[in-house]
Formats: sequence, C-alpha cells, structure tokens
Amino acid sequence: MLTKFETKSNRVKGLSFHSKRPWILASLHSGVIQLWDYSMGTLIDRFDEHDGPVRGVHFHKSQPLFVSGGDDYKIKVWNYKTRRCLFTLLGHLDYIRTVQFHDEHPWIVSASDDQTIRIWNWQSRTCISVLTGHNHYVMCASFHPKEDLVVSASLDQTIRVWDIGSLRQKVVPADDILRLSQMNTDLFGGIDAVVKYVLEGHDRGVNWASFHPTLPLIVSGADDRQVKLWRMNDSKAWEVDTLRGHTNNVSSVMFHTKMDIIVSNSEDKSIRVWDATKRTGVQTFRREHDRFWILAVHPAMNLLAAGHDSGMIIFKLERERPAFSVSGDTLYYVKDRFLWLYEFSTQKDIQVVPIRKPGSVSLNQGPRTLSYSPTENAVLICSDVDGGSYELYIVPKDISLRSDYMQEAKRGAGGSAVFIARNRFAVLDRSTNQVVVKNLKNEIVKKSLLPIATDAIFYAGTGNVLCRAEDRVAIFDLQQRIVIGELQTPSVKYTVWSSDMESVALLGKHAIVIANKKLVLRCTMHETIRVKSGAWDDNGVFIYATLNHIKYCLSNGDTGIVRTLDEPIYITKISGSNIFCLDRDGKSRVISIDATEYIFKLSLMQKRYDHVMGMIRNSQLCGQAVIAYLQQKGFPEVALHFVKDEKTRFNLALESGNIQIAVASAKEIDDKDHWYRLGIEALRQGNTNIVEYAYQRTKNFERLSFLYLVTGNMEKLSKMLRIAEIKNDIMGQFHNALYLGDIQERVKILENAGHLPLAYVTAATHGLQEVADRLANELGDNVPSLPEGKTHSLLMPPAPLMCGGDWPLLRVMRGIFDNGSDMGRAGQEEEEDAAGADWGDEELDIVDMEGVMQNGEIIADLEDGEGNIENEEEGGWDLEDLELPADVDTPKAAGNSRHSFFVTPTPGMPVSQIWIQKSSLAGEHVAAGNFDTAMRLLSRQLAIKNFAPLKPLFMDIHMGSHSYLYALATAPIISIAVEKGWNESASSNGGGPPALVFRFSQMDEKLKAAYRATTEGKFPDALRHFLNILHAIPLIVVDSRREVDEVKELIDIAREYVLGLKIELKRKEIKDNLVRQQELAAYFTNCKLQKIHMRLVLTSAMTICYKGGNCSTAANFARMLLESSPTEVQAKKARQLLQHCGDKKDVNQLNYDYRNPFVVCGATFVPIYRGQKDVSCPYCGARFVPTIEGHLCAVCELAVVGADASGLLCSPTQIR
Repeated sequence: MLTKFETKSNRVKGLSFHSKRPWILASLHSGVIQLWDYSMGTLIDRFDEHDGPVRGVHFHKSQPLFVSGGDDYKIKVWNYKTRRCLFTLLGHLDYIRTVQFHDEHPWIVSASDDQTIRIWNWQSRTCISVLTGHNHYVMCASFHPKEDLVVSASLDQTIRVWDIGSLRQKVVPADDILRLSQMNTDLFGGIDAVVKYVLEGHDRGVNWASFHPTLPLIVSGADDRQVKLWRMNDSKAWEVDTLRGHTNNVSSVMFHTKMDIIVSNSEDKSIRVWDATKRTGVQTFRREHDRFWILAVHPAMNLLAAGHDSGMIIFKLERERPAFSVSGDTLYYVKDRFLWLYEFSTQKDIQVVPIRKPGSVSLNQGPRTLSYSPTENAVLICSDVDGGSYELYIVPKDISLRSDYMQEAKRGAGGSAVFIARNRFAVLDRSTNQVVVKNLKNEIVKKSLLPIATDAIFYAGTGNVLCRAEDRVAIFDLQQRIVIGELQTPSVKYTVWSSDMESVALLGKHAIVIANKKLVLRCTMHETIRVKSGAWDDNGVFIYATLNHIKYCLSNGDTGIVRTLDEPIYITKISGSNIFCLDRDGKSRVISIDATEYIFKLSLMQKRYDHVMGMIRNSQLCGQAVIAYLQQKGFPEVALHFVKDEKTRFNLALESGNIQIAVASAKEIDDKDHWYRLGIEALRQGNTNIVEYAYQRTKNFERLSFLYLVTGNMEKLSKMLRIAEIKNDIMGQFHNALYLGDIQERVKILENAGHLPLAYVTAATHGLQEVADRLANELGDNVPSLPEGKTHSLLMPPAPLMCGGDWPLLRVMRGIFDNGSDMGRAGQEEEEDAAGADWGDEELDIVDMEGVMQNGEIIADLEDGEGNIENEEEGGWDLEDLELPADVDTPKAAGNSRHSFFVTPTPGMPVSQIWIQKSSLAGEHVAAGNFDTAMRLLSRQLAIKNFAPLKPLFMDIHMGSHSYLYALATAPIISIAVEKGWNESASSNGGGPPALVFRFSQMDEKLKAAYRATTEGKFPDALRHFLNILHAIPLIVVDSRREVDEVKELIDIAREYVLGLKIELKRKEIKDNLVRQQELAAYFTNCKLQKIHMRLVLTSAMTICYKGGNCSTAANFARMLLESSPTEVQAKKARQLLQHCGDKKDVNQLNYDYRNPFVVCGATFVPIYRGQKDVSCPYCGARFVPTIEGHLCAVCELAVVGADASGLLCSPTQIR
C-alpha cells in the first residue's frame, strides 16, 4: 500500500472522489462533511447543516454538486462553488445509509433504514420512484455505471438487483388522477422499478454490494465475514465464489477500476485485496485500533480511499511510474511485461524483449528502476521481488533476433543495481552496507564497504555511485574507495544528471536539490505537491514535473511554471521546446512548451544582454510577474521597457535612476507626492535643476529656499523672501532673511510681528544703533538688558562649496540596456534619434521655464483675492520683480554629452565585507565587525559558549583593524579598513586580509611573562597570563602550516600550566584537610611543565607529603627530583629525605598511584586512570570525568566539555 494522504477526524462513514479534481468528500459521524484536496493535503471546506451522523455522500460527475444523506432523514444537495445547500429532499422515515448521483440522468438513489430505496429527480426535486421489497434496513444502493440497474444490500441477508428501465420514459404527472396514482406509488411502491434478481447466500445481514464497472459481476460483503462474488445474465444471477479471511463484519467491498482485483474492508481493522480471477487473497493492510467502515474507488485513477474510526486514508495499491532509462537518442522503458525502446528522433516505439513475470502474487512487484549500458546493450531491471532483486538482460543488437529472444535473465538479490562502467554493474547489499561490483556474467569482481548507511545507490559517473542515506547523499569512488562529495538533503527518490555530468538534480517527495558533480549545493526548491520527474534542457535549465505542473529551475534558485498538466507525466528528455515523456500507462508523449520566460531569465542571469534586448524588441514577454522579477533582480531599467502604466514607470525610473523618464511620468501623473519623490531622487543625484522644478511644481517654498541656500543662489533666495512677504508667511520671511544674513530685514520682520524686545536685541547686538534707540524709546521701561562682556559676531550662513550648477562631476558610462528604445516613445522618434536615446542625451521636454516663471507663475495658483487684499499697492500678483530669470530654461538631466550622463555610482562592496566573503577564520570576521558570524564560527569550530572573556579582545581587534579620519568638521568620521601588508602599489579594492592587532609573535612575549611569574611564585599573575594566551589563540591568524602546529603546541603548554596553577591555588585554599593537600600537591607533579618549574613542584610535593607523614610517597618524589637534574641545594635536600624515610610506609591513604598513568580532571581535580572513561574540552583538550559533560570547561573557561566541534581553524592554509 502506498499511502498518499491521511486525515485525523471523527469516524468517517461516507467517502466520494471528485471525477476530475484532486478532491475527496468525507462525511463524518459527527455530522460534518469535509472537502479535502488530497494532492495539497489541505482542507478546502466543511459543511455542517446535518443533525447527526452523515452516512452517505457523493459528487456529481459533471456538475458542481454533491449529495449527502444523514441520520436526520434528510437528503441535501449542495453546490460546492457557492458553498451552500441548494435544497433538501424529504421522504425517508429513518436513517439514510447511502446516496448516489446517476452519471447521465438527473437522478439520485438513496437507501434507508425505513426498508426502502428511493430514486429522486434532483432537477424537479421530487421522488420519482420508491423501491420496496426488503424487509430490514437497506444498507446500500447504487446505480449500474452503464445499464438501467440498481443493486441494493440489506440486513435481510439478500442482495436485490432492480430494473429501472421504465423510469427513462416517466415524466412528472400533470393532472390530479396521475397525482393520485403517484401518491399510491409513494406509499406502496410503484411499477417503475421491478426486482430483477434476489441474491441469497449470505448467512447474516449484507452491508455492501457493488457492480463491476464493465463486467456482469456483483461483489458483496456481509456480517457473516464473507465476501461473495456473483455473476448475472439477462435471465438469472448466481453465486460464483466466496472469499474468506475477514474476522469480523465486512463493511464495504468494491471492484478496482483499473486492476482485476477486489478490495474489501471490515470492522476487523483490516483492508484486504483479493485477486478477482484467481479469487484468492493477495494482501492485507491492518490498523492497530481503527475499524474500517467505508471504501471509495476513484472513477479514473489508480486511487482508493478508506474511512475508519479516526479519519481516512487515501492510497494506491501499485506504483504507476514506469521504469525507464535514457541513453542518447533512445529511451528504454518497461510496459506490460515487455522491455520497449523509443527513438526520440523518429518518435517510434519498438518492443524489444519480454520480461519475466514475478512469481509472487503480492502487489508492487513490478520493475522499479532500469539501468542501461549502451556499449554492451545490457539492461538491468530492479524490483521489490523477494525483498529486492535485479534481473540482467543482454539485448541482441540485431533486431531480427529479438523476436526469438528467450535467454534466461541473470538474477540476483540486491536493493538497487546500476551500471557503473561498460561491463560492470554495482549492486547494493543492505545487510552488510557494501556495494558488490559484478561483471555481465553476474560474477562478483569486488566488494566495497560504503561510507554511510546506504538504502539505495544511483549512477554518478563511471566508477562512482551516489549513496543515499536517510538524511544525506554521498558520491563514492569505488576504485579509490574515497568519498568525492557529501550533502545533507531531504530523502532523495530519484537523481537526474545533466548531459555533461557537471550538475545533478536530487528529487525528493516535495523538494529538489541541485548540486554540482562534487555535491556542492547550488540551490534547493520546496514544492507543496509531489515532485514526479525531471530532466535537464540544452541550456542547463532543470525542467521538472509535479502532479499538475511542468516547472523550471535555474541554477540560482529561480523557479516558475511552464505549463499545467491534466495528468501526471514522467519527463524523459527535453529537446528545444519539446518535452518527451511517459504517462502512467507507459505511453510515449511529446508536449510542446513555451520556453521564452526561463530563457529570458537565464540570459539575464548569464549577462547575455544582447539576447535580453532581442526578446524585449520582439515583445514576447509581458505581465506583472516579469516586471516584479526584473525589479527584484536589480534590473528596473529593463522592466521599464515592459510598462505602460505611468505610476509603475515612474517607480521603475526612480529605482533605476532614470530621471528623464521619471520627469516625463511625473508630468503625466501630476501628483504632489510623485513630484516630492522626484525631488528627493534628483537631489540624491545632484541634479539641482530638476530638484528646483519639482519643488516649484509642489510650491514647496521652504525646501526651495534651502536649496538656493546650499547652492549659493542668493539672487533667487532674495526672491523667495519677497514671495514669503506676499504670502504673509512671517516664519518663511525670517528664515530667508536669516539665510541671506540680512540683519535690517530680520529686525524689520520682528518689529512688524510685534516682537519688539527681540527686534531691539537683534539691532543692538549687530550695532544698528539708530534702530535700537528708536525701539528703546518705544519699549520705555521694558528694554531688555544685554549680557556684558560678550563679543558679538554676525550670524552668517556658511558659504556653499559650489555655487550653482549640478553637483556630480563623475562620468558614468552608458548603461547596458540603453540601446533598447524607450517603449513610450519608440513610435514617435525617428530612427537615427532612437539609436542615441540614452538617459542623458535628450531634451527633457518638461516645460518652458520662462513660461512657468513669467508673471510669478510659481504662485499663480494662489487665490487672487487674497493677494490683492494683502498687497494692494503691488498691483496684485503682477510683480515684475518676481520674475525668475531665463537661465533656468528647461531643466535637463545632468550632462550634455551625447554619449554620457551623470548618475550616482553604485556603492562598492566595503572592504570589511570582502574580508568575510570567503573567510572561515574567526579573527577576520571580528576585524570586519561581524561579531555574530565570528561567534558562530567559534561555536562550530571549538564549541565556545562563554564569550564574556573574549569581548575586550573582539573590541580591540575590530578597532585595531580600522583607521579613523576626520574629513570636515560637519562630516561624519570616515572609517578605513587596514589591510595586512598593504603598500602603495597594492590594488585599491581591498584584496588583502585584515591587519590584526593580536599576532602569534606576541604570544612568545606573553609566554615568557607567564613563565617568569610562575618561577617567582606569583601564581595568580601567572594564571592570568596563561588564560590570556588561551583566550587570544582562537582569534589569531597565522600564515603557514608550521605555525599552525606551533599554535596547537602553545595551547597544550598553556592548558598544562593553567591546570597545574589552578590545582596549586586550590591546595593553598584548603587549610584543614591535610590528606587533600597532599593529593593536590601530588597531582601538580603530573602536569607537563618546564624542567625548572617541575623541580620546584617536586620539591614542594616532597616537602608537603613528608610533613604529612606519607614517607613512601615523599621518597618517590625525591627520587623523581634527583632524576630531573636538580640544583645542588635541591639534590642535597632530596638525599637527606631519602635517607631519613628509608622503608617507612605512608600514614594516610592517598588517591594517588604513581605507577598507574593518569590525567587529572580539570574540574574536580581527581585522577582519571588509564582505561577509565573521560570527556575532553574540544578547544584546550583538558580531560574531565564524564559527569562534567555539557558544562563549561573549567580550564580554558570558554568551551563546552564533550561538545562536537570541527577543530581550530587559524590559517588560510588549513582551508585550501
């Protein structure tokens, strides 16, 4: 059983497949009807108007209708498009068991516990016949698919077949007498339907009976646990056979639409499959806790559904994918027990050789995969027979010999088998996880153990196999026995190699992974519905089929739909715009597709802009999807060619920096918001003429004033002051006066506004004594006092860096697509003009500025009345002195050369980003300021979890790898990345790695300082020095392999000293436990230290143990001291102690055995003897007892003990 979809719900009592769409209706014991899309696995709708369980449900074959019948005695007809019940049919007097539409006539048949079967006309909404005769509940009733027959099953132990031929002629009665006879018919049953046969044979009530779709057969299931097969002819019907096997009531039984089998299910929690010709059991599928109640068979596809106590299951009995293999111009495939050959060039099918029929009767034993060797004309066919086996056929090259071909195929056991060379094939032996290589005589040549637990193998080039595990794939070279590549993927079902063997597509159930020949990932796609097959086209685009679409995928991960499918196909080859495929019946088909969309995207991706322009000119593409794609990929200038809508053109023009088209669109739209956005973009590009024009169109006087200030246009700023005066905009007047540095004007404005104290302060401060005196007189006693001792300075605006004109002086070359004509004007312009139509070489044709500015047009839209009232003596708005000069003719896009224009250059990639692009060295990521990626790298490489000690080092490295420049007082500080080994001749695009403040050479100095502190007995200082070394090493970068080894050696040295010093400091803390003191002193001697320090440690341990009464242990330390070339004083002391101790024993038992090699646990300070289990720190290598696993390392204080890590990475040489 191949499960396609499962649901969890209340008990499912009724099921019905839609004839065309991937939908199924499930009616539940709770009264709800669910509509599911089983290909997507989603619940589309639910209908819950029935009161009580709904036992029957059925889709109409062609109308958007379904019918349901429930325990509320009601039959409801629904429209699933409008999602409502159209009407209810009343008449039954008890529970309704089943309902069904007729395929052709507007009839519904229903079976009920009221012992009747009713036939209804759903168009006239009346009951047209009542079939009476059963004397117990009628459990089911259904129409014959072709003839005028109804079959019913009842708990009275009979099956009845009714002839309803006379219903065809029946019409709705017109007069009262006929109505009376109709009423009698309703009560007592009419003569419209007569019983043709009564089938008796079951010993208990019959639950189900159904017709064969084409043959005169009936199958029934009953409470006597038996399935019976009946045959009928024109005159009689009789029992053919009984199928026994169910252990409880048989709920439902049906014929399969496509296969010669019977499917039944039962309250014994099983579904059984029977061979209809041999009349034997083929297979049984069981559930643990759920009884089965209902079966449904898809009318057109190889699908079945079964309803049980906790939901339903949709399944197939056999795989429908034909086994096939493509080789050059030929396709080999298996169909109907024959091997076939299909030639793509001639489109002809040729039957090649017969294939052995599997001996077992169980399902799913057909060929699964096929592998072909073209040189030897050999075919390998794999199937699930006997738990997985293969058959090898050598096909005669001479066509005439094929008809007599009777050679016995060579067979063998194996999960999967593929050709790996001309005359060699590999077979997977799952039990031993190895590949067996055989020759064409089926003899074993060699065996290779596989690197991963493999459940299938695929071809991966000559001599290689692609091994599939549950969560990964790997390519294994059988000759060299090495792994060429490995990749984590969802479970892979099929692999498709490109013709040049450079790319592979790994197809899963819902995912496609595209990788190169070494399994380096290129992209991954996820599909909501199942992926069925795929092939590479000549351009390197992967074309694949899902259940209902053909789609494409580019190597950058872009996907799209090529066309929809009516039924699933299996793509075999793609040639130009033709897709060759096999359908589920094994027939070869050719489908034509339009490849324009993906060829366009491929050309864009490959930067083949001549192709792109050709496609644009031919206008083969259009639509919002293409525009959105071009925008997303950063080609708004290309998208411009497809757009007619002015708002979209405006947005695209701004995005691509094409001011010219943006201005033209803004004129068409003439909306304040668009002018404002145009102004912002023009300002960004430094195109001040356009900025000015945009601000004038929106009457944005404040921004205009500021623009004139920054461009140093004092003349126009003065005019802005006059405009503010006319508008009586006091704040605007004051701002403009401030920008102009006009003191008298500011005093005048403040005085007119009634701010006399402010006017006085302004006049007095700036030395306008006469005005100040006059204002002082007006103020009288309220004259404000001025602060004494302050020097006054004139508040003047800063002079602009450039006066007038457009800002950018940078030449930018013509854009890639500027040879393509602008679609909006292509028809109007002459040929020679069109050739040069790039962004900066046309007149903008915005407006005649003279005309705009004449007679103060800039504010002409203001109300005339208002102006006249406010400034009568100026003659209203006819202010000659407000004319803006003609030098603002028509604003042009910056630059006048025919072959260049000015746009802002695209920002380059920051050097810090270049540093981290291909680097896996944590130090370089820290230098670039990417602390999060550096932390992730350290976590992955060394399992570092505690980053607190590294924070100051991170800050130092980042600050030290950058230099900071002050450019202007008002400008932000410029950060400059400092490269390692930079010189003036080096390229300016940041090719080198960063200069790091921590270098390996500095570690030598730190180590000497640490040794010095240890010698002097300054243990806390020494510990701090060694820990600093351990903390700095993960961020150091070295150049050579030799230095990498030295770094690792330094880690070992630092670890031993940190451990020893921590043991010693712990010993000094303990005052009251003499035994523990002696143990710790003894453990310190086990650390690998420099000789000078080892002598000091041994002397100390010898003394402590002697004083503690452990003479034997003290004597052992004395002997060790004498072997380590001690000083004269140390040697003398050791000899004296040996003499004094003699053969004395230890007073206290210590947890210390010098004869048994051990390491000391870095956290608990106890010995871990050889052979005992331990865990280690992935960074420093310190050892710990197993209980410390998962805790922070107590030695380096950085990494997690026992965690997985890839190891220290401190040099680019380790990556190459």
